[in-house]
Amino acid sequence: MSLNYEELDYRETPIGDLMLRRRRMLQLGERDIYEVKLGEYFLMSSLFHEAESQLAKIGLGQLEKEDLDVVVGGLGLGYTAVSALEDERVSSLVVVEYLEAVIEWHQTGLVPLGKTLTEDPRCRLVHADFFALSRDLARSFDPENPAKKQDAVLLDIDHTPTKVLHQTNTRFYTEAGLKELAQHLKPGGVFGLWADGSPEASFTHHLSKVFEKAESHTIEFDNPITGGVSEGCVYLATRSKRV
Repeated sequence: MSLNYEELDYRETPIGDLMLRRRRMLQLGERDIYEVKLGEYFLMSSLFHEAESQLAKIGLGQLEKEDLDVVVGGLGLGYTAVSALEDERVSSLVVVEYLEAVIEWHQTGLVPLGKTLTEDPRCRLVHADFFALSRDLARSFDPENPAKKQDAVLLDIDHTPTKVLHQTNTRFYTEAGLKELAQHLKPGGVFGLWADGSPEASFTHHLSKVFEKAESHTIEFDNPITGGVSEGCVYLATRSKRV
């Protein structure tokens, strides 16, 4: 039996204090809610994950091929990664996570989706800085395959392209940073980005300067706390097949 509130883990990290907690809310009955907090920011809640799951579903849905090599930037509670593994065409999935504690939560079964990820032979959890790897054009996101290009890179780290967890992340969302990321994709490969709230037309236009095609999707989901509907968004950009 779970407590109404329980702190499962607390760590000091280079980018702020990290907390994993489990709680219950009276209006949701016996349902356990897992929440991740970094400093003053709520990074993720198991109560709201539809947009994160749709990042993988819509992103991989753009690809018309088999044997997909996929990278997910940001592990969190695992919803994007698990959604990617539900696509049977995915032959390899590398999940890049900056905070080692988050990887440990999944490896030790402290979070509900940990077993799903760690027991799937297609999936590997890599402790690294996604943004640093993106800048490194001499090596891939996959430490075991330094020359490997990806069919899809799905990113779920910052709140939005302009509301980032750390200022050093800002460069990634510039034209120079996105051009570097594009070099890690195979011709025709897809970059997908989760963001909080409604899509910003200015960022979709920004993506179109680097990629052959760019679009955004509004993801609506029920909010049991407010009783209304909340929004997240997914940006998608496709690299030219002619590169």
